[in-house]
Parts: sequence; C-alpha cells; structure tokens
Amino acid sequence: MGRKAEGEHRTVVSNRKARHDYEILERFETGIVLTGSEVKSLRAGRGSLAEAYGRVRDGEVWIEGMHVPPYEQAMDKRTHDPIRPRKLLLHRDEIQRLVGKTAERGLALVPLRVYFAHGLAKLELGLARGKRQFEKRQAIAEREHRREMLREAGRRR
Repeated sequence: MGRKAEGEHRTVVSNRKARHDYEILERFETGIVLTGSEVKSLRAGRGSLAEAYGRVRDGEVWIEGMHVPPYEQAMDKRTHDPIRPRKLLLHRDEIQRLVGKTAERGLALVPLRVYFAHGLAKLELGLARGKRQFEKRQAIAEREHRREMLREAGRRR
C-alpha cells in the first residue's frame, strides 16, 4: 500500500443535495474538532451531512446536525453523541468575513464534504444562497439538454 500523492484528498462524506438546493458563492476549508472514535468512524466511511448546517455563534463557527455514528471497535465504550455540535477551525479574519456575509439576506453556511488531507479531517464549508424552485428546474433542464447534445454528437460519429 503506497502513500497518496501530496495534493490528494480522500472524500469520506459529501452533501450532493447542497449543490442542488444552493448556489455556492464561496468555499472554505476548515478543520473539525473531533474525538478519536469520531475520526475512526469517518475513516471507515461512515457519516452524513444530509441535515447539517453551519452557524456562527460567539465568534466561533459550528457545524450542527452532522451525523457521525459511534465506532463499534472503540476501546472506550462511552460513545459520543452522534449529532453533537462540532467546532470548526478557521482563521479569525475568515470568521469575521463569514459573520458579515451571513448577516446579509439569504446567505447560509452549508457543509459540502468531509475529507482527509495529510491525515487530518477537513470540512469544505460553502457560503451559499438558496435556489428557488424554478432555478432548480432550470438547472435540471440545462443539464438534460447538455446530455442530449453529447448523446447526439456521439451518434453522428
């Protein structure tokens, strides 16, 4: 088993619905404060971002609703709460920018994916604006039109 290349990231959990429901304006790479059994559980590929959201509280950024199930093989049988709020690690100036941006109307902090970079668990956090229903339908129609064009181009060859 060889080591991964320097720039590679192994995505563990992704939030595919977020790209459908939100227009992502900015992305931030954040660290996550986790317990040992939570890290083991994430390394095993378990976890969910389906109901998760970001929140700025008291000058700190938190992820709430992220589900990380207990690790079965943990030595310590006192398991963590699977959906406890977890602190995100960002630079102070990034947090201040997020405070200003989330104060604007309609912007939210949406977790996009959890991955491991250089052995550390990271979370990609998106500053997003919610899409309206007609925008979602329009995006689906454009995607289907693009697929149909590629399909026709393939047939003509």
